[in-house]
Amino acid sequence: MTPILDEHSLDFFSRSTEQTRRMGIRLGQLLQPGDIICLSGDLGAGKTTLVQGIAAGWGSLDAVSSPTFILVNVYRRPDGSTLSHLDAYRMASAVEAEDLDLEPLIENGPVVVEWPERILEVLPGERLWVSLRWLADEQRGMLFKGYGHRYEVMVQKLKKQTYGGA
Repeated sequence: MTPILDEHSLDFFSRSTEQTRRMGIRLGQLLQPGDIICLSGDLGAGKTTLVQGIAAGWGSLDAVSSPTFILVNVYRRPDGSTLSHLDAYRMASAVEAEDLDLEPLIENGPVVVEWPERILEVLPGERLWVSLRWLADEQRGMLFKGYGHRYEVMVQKLKKQTYGGA
């Protein structure tokens, strides 16, 4: 049974990796410094593919890869601003995330966090939460949920870009 979504949520069904990237591009175009995007989902759910699109839409020409073993990848835009891509999969606790000093990352640009549930205590309460789920070989489900006014508006803009309407 599918949950009833509120106006601050968007449920999207992707039929290909390219469609997942395109959704990421739409999201990336909306990002501003200080934005926090949390990507939750099992291994293979499409988190890194979505980040590839986010980085491209945000304006980075850098190659995107999973930062699992180095924890943080930084992608640059021609104007010098940065998008930080944090992977908390190997972190044992939020204390480890505090050692990363997230504040400068947040001040310099948007921050995308994979496996955010592992470091939830150090993340701001206002954020965009994206739950990704594997459905079939090329198909993924994505539930976007905005927490805080900025992110609720972001979800509304994503809905409009994706499905049209007023």
